[in-house]
Amino acid sequence: MFDIHQEITTFFSNWFGKQPDEIITLRQAGSNRQYFRIISGKSSYIVTVNPNNIPENNAFIEFSKHFRIKQLPVPEILATHQDNTIYLQSDFGDVSLYDIMRNEGFTERVFELFKKTSAQLARLQIEGGKNLDYNQCIATKSFDKQAIYSDLLYFLYYFVRALDLPYDKNALLNDFDILSSYLMQEEQKYFMHRDCQSRNIMVKDERIHFIDYQGGMQGALQYDVASLLWQARASLPYKWREDILEYYFEKANELLGNTLNKQNFFDSYDGFVLIRMLQTLGAYGFRGLFERKHHFIASIPFALKNLKWFLENKKMPIRLPELQKLLQAITQDKIIDKFEIIKADKDCSLVININSFSYKHGLPEDNSGNGGGFVFDCRGILNPGRIQEFKVQTGRDKPVQEYLLHNTLMPSFIQHAFSLVDISVEDYIRRGFDSLTVSFGCTGGQHRSVFAADRLAEHLKEKFNVHTVVHHREQERKNWVNLPY
Repeated sequence: MFDIHQEITTFFSNWFGKQPDEIITLRQAGSNRQYFRIISGKSSYIVTVNPNNIPENNAFIEFSKHFRIKQLPVPEILATHQDNTIYLQSDFGDVSLYDIMRNEGFTERVFELFKKTSAQLARLQIEGGKNLDYNQCIATKSFDKQAIYSDLLYFLYYFVRALDLPYDKNALLNDFDILSSYLMQEEQKYFMHRDCQSRNIMVKDERIHFIDYQGGMQGALQYDVASLLWQARASLPYKWREDILEYYFEKANELLGNTLNKQNFFDSYDGFVLIRMLQTLGAYGFRGLFERKHHFIASIPFALKNLKWFLENKKMPIRLPELQKLLQAITQDKIIDKFEIIKADKDCSLVININSFSYKHGLPEDNSGNGGGFVFDCRGILNPGRIQEFKVQTGRDKPVQEYLLHNTLMPSFIQHAFSLVDISVEDYIRRGFDSLTVSFGCTGGQHRSVFAADRLAEHLKEKFNVHTVVHHREQERKNWVNLPY
């Protein structure tokens, strides 16, 4: 079986001349790329493993090299695997602009960081776009009419159709064509990051750094700044959006020798805001409604509220009657409410009791008096306990966790299990119930079930803010420490 840690160790050792001190798995986002942090002495590096999309790797590597030559704030590519399935880059830490905003709120510091980002974005687009080899782009070289139209179809197929709403298909496709043609009036000659949002802006020592631009292409200036300011989860104050847009325009105009027409720029801007919001809803539909990734489903209400405000406060300079009617339909309160995730408040009495156990000793006792609940059998997952070095470890030890994440079907197993539990948790919060039991069993109650139980507790805390109590029955019998959640 493919050992990803051994592969990374070999790759790093060939470049650095010695083995890493530690390899830390970083959380995946929406893509299938896997990220790791390598610790070596006092230095740290980021390793990306992406064996199934070499063109994507090539794009990121080549774009990065080009941008670094122009001294733009992007990672330095330090080493690449011979087949470009793995690459090593500089480490900008764990703190994104989104993280700072979420922790601090809309402070003066956050506002200034957004201004810094907009200024650096203008440089990335204008200076970075000069002499860039767009042949490295993944799908299309430019955000042309066909690419814009494809984004609109993405929204239609993966979001609108999932809602089963009525619409006139021919009239809607005609509006798509009109909107695509209208946006093509802007000059499409700058580098377009394509996903310029605060999660992809790293902040280190108050300096801005861009990541995740492998989907970039040639396009208009307005798209990326629209992405930054209208990110659904960010929910920036509308006055901020106006002020930062003005600041961005000034910086971009300076770089272009004051040749931009301000009226034309701002007239087209709202069209790019709209296309970005629709593309985002398409992505949320695909990742959330089809792939069932809860983070994307949870983001849908934010995106719909963003769109609703836009429809009520902005006016497009072109008529799009069928699209307008459809957008009014999907931003109704009853549609937004359908996707709202209920969070437990301070008065919520619900407690989720989560157990790990060994089937050798029977099912855990249910002391709630309610009976029922969920019992998931983890024995279909490859057992780390069969490996000598793991025999004295549990699912709370990092080597076991890494093994389960990268060498077994555990990620798929817990994704399906969590989806089932989520249905009951949301219903129980709504109905005021006070107890639910979820148990994970395996052969010894030591590795797989412990890992799954802990992960569920983390998931429920993050998604519902609900109180959980975790019991690792077999480990408690051995007087192992039981960590609270």
